[in-house]
Parts: sequence; structure tokens; C-alpha cells
Amino acid sequence: MSKVQEAFDLITGLSILEAAELVKLMEEKLGISAAAPAGMPMMAMPAMGAAPAAAAAEAEPVEEKTAFDLVLDEVPADKKIAVLKVVRELTGLGLKDAKEMVESAPKTVKEGMPKEEAEKAKKQLEESGAKVSIK
Repeated sequence: MSKVQEAFDLITGLSILEAAELVKLMEEKLGISAAAPAGMPMMAMPAMGAAPAAAAAEAEPVEEKTAFDLVLDEVPADKKIAVLKVVRELTGLGLKDAKEMVESAPKTVKEGMPKEEAEKAKKQLEESGAKVSIK
């Protein structure tokens, strides 16, 4: 097998992240840019192989998370009543259901919350003595 074929096989087996890392390294070490020249369609550059695809994947913005889950991680025994009151306030659950939730920690209290609302609820639960996380 030739070096060129080995290199091709190796490059085509890379994940997107690995290919992006390779492009970045080549740009730094060789002083080149994987970006297409202005006005030149990507189809007209077949010799560059995986580099343009990796550069394009790297340039795509990462979707920012907009929905968060509030998870009740731990409730100290002496703080159960205070935490229970906050859980009822946040969820609208009845006493029995809220009690079951508090006693079965770790448990998701609310799902799909906006970040600000999740942070506010987390603060309320932490102030009542619970250990809480946002996922």
C-alpha cells in the first residue's frame, strides 16, 4: 500500500473533531488556510480532500442549550420540611407527591426550564438546605 493511500485511509477514518484538529494543526505548522478562496465554489477544490469539510464543520456554531432540568440531588433529613415547601411551590404538586419526590432524591424536580428560571429555583432549593444541580 502506498503512503498516499495510507494517508487517505487514515484521514477518512477520522472523526469530525479529529479532522478539525488536523486542519488546525496543518494551518499552524504549514502556514496555510483551509478556507475556500472568496468566490470559488467548494466543488472546484477536490484536491483538498477532507480539510474543507472539517473546516466547515468547525465553523458551524454550536447550538446553545436552552432547556435545563432541575435535579434534587440530596436532602438532609433535618431540612426535608423546608425543601418540601419549596418543591411544592416550584412544581404545584400535592403534599404526598412532593414528599415522595423529596424522599426519593436524586430526582428531577422540573424539566425543560429556561436557564434563568432554573438558576432561580436552584437558589431557592439550596437556601432551604437541599443539594441541587442543573443539567
